Amino acid sequence: MRTGPKTFTEARRALEKGETSCERLVSSFLDRIEKRNPTVNAFISVDSEGAVERARRLDSESHYGRDRSLSGMVVAVKDNICIRDREVTCASGILSGFRSLYSATAVERLEKAGAIVIGKTNCDEFGMGSSNESSFFGPVLNPFDPERVAGGSSGGSAAAVADGMCHVALGTDTGGSIRQPASFCGVVGLKPTYGRVSRFGLVAYASSLDTIGPITGSIKDAVLVLEAISGKDENDQTTADMGRGSFRTDTRPHVGGLRIGLPEEFLSEGIADDVREAIRRTASNLESGGAAIVDVSLPTSSYGVAAYYILASAEASSNLARYDGVRYGPRYGSDKRPGDRDLATSARGADAVAGTGLSLAEMYEATRSEGFGEEVKRRIMLGTYVLSAGYYGQYYEKAQRVRTLVIRDFDRVFENVDVLLTPTSPTTAFRLGEKQCDPLRMYLSDVFTVTANLAGIPGLSIPAGADSDGMPIGVQLLGPLFSEQKLLNVGRALERFAENRV
Repeated sequence: MRTGPKTFTEARRALEKGETSCERLVSSFLDRIEKRNPTVNAFISVDSEGAVERARRLDSESHYGRDRSLSGMVVAVKDNICIRDREVTCASGILSGFRSLYSATAVERLEKAGAIVIGKTNCDEFGMGSSNESSFFGPVLNPFDPERVAGGSSGGSAAAVADGMCHVALGTDTGGSIRQPASFCGVVGLKPTYGRVSRFGLVAYASSLDTIGPITGSIKDAVLVLEAISGKDENDQTTADMGRGSFRTDTRPHVGGLRIGLPEEFLSEGIADDVREAIRRTASNLESGGAAIVDVSLPTSSYGVAAYYILASAEASSNLARYDGVRYGPRYGSDKRPGDRDLATSARGADAVAGTGLSLAEMYEATRSEGFGEEVKRRIMLGTYVLSAGYYGQYYEKAQRVRTLVIRDFDRVFENVDVLLTPTSPTTAFRLGEKQCDPLRMYLSDVFTVTANLAGIPGLSIPAGADSDGMPIGVQLLGPLFSEQKLLNVGRALERFAENRV
């Protein structure tokens, strides 16, 4: 039975009053993971000893001041983000047994602030999916209904927070992979502006789209995590020199005077009635708080999914070329299977590989055929095709032009409105297996999220009630570049509306 999110904001007050300790917090989450993870499958690995040891060390410091503002925050990390000396699998068989030599900047910054990493969470293989069904370790199940998906690709992170297995989690968002599972699991998911948070230590899927961000049980927790992980990083030249800054929301958040845009293209056919009603209800709440609701148009957004899957797949085909059985993971072919560690490069020259009886080209083919799952192979093939001679201009270049038009659409709209309100997903969580045999239907799950990645703008998914089956509904707020503060303030105001209604 799920208990719901346990926010760090509440735990922090108990820590400051001496009513609990970091070790007790970690122990309670480990107990919860032991009880629930066999059902939900949110975690790939759990670092019980390391988490308890760090908690004891933090308790011995006996203060929770500015330098350790996140002391006692128990964090789960999506398993495509590196932690030193810990296995990083990207939920793929091809990385079985591989351990990282360094930690991601986002992880280092959280730990420096006192956070405790408790484990690595399940995800779609290499972040490629909208349901968390493509994982080598099996699907993540939705905490509200185990017959439904948790969303993808950061489904493990969202389910872990929603089911009370950690305070917060790090996810990654390439086309909606933080926001969509947050929506499906009834928690908060923030995709920061591209360049706000360092990507150093994130295993690349589509480098011009990938973003690390928080999944939390409240806006206040999202603020704390964003403050800790944002800022310039010399290891990632795409990070913006915006300073670390503060994203604290107002004590009494208000939306008076804001102009909230409703894009007509995001409210067209194909949206579930309950989702449409949640948008209407959210808009009404914002209007009652003093905001002006404005109808707007983003005409190029209808091409967003097509452009996204061309560009993301093209980048994936390049980034995943390094997984060849030589540099990373196990070598396949002949009698080799996951876990075999024969890394000899050649016994009979460049044309043969020791211990396999295969040529180098055959070994590459065997390794990638057996090591990658079907969805990853599909996207590699699609990406290779759109980059190939004769098709590069027809597909890849056109998709880049569409991306420019999407950016211009957002720039134009944000001249007249402060924030956009849209559904996060056309539906609530769908049933396991429902879309696996129809990739196009699966890809359309991202129709409302991919354009934010194409434009690099921030997006925030927040809970907005439930459908007639009791499944969570999320609504999405989008803003101009580096407008996280405004999104978080509006999100906190919507939380207050929900709290007052309860």
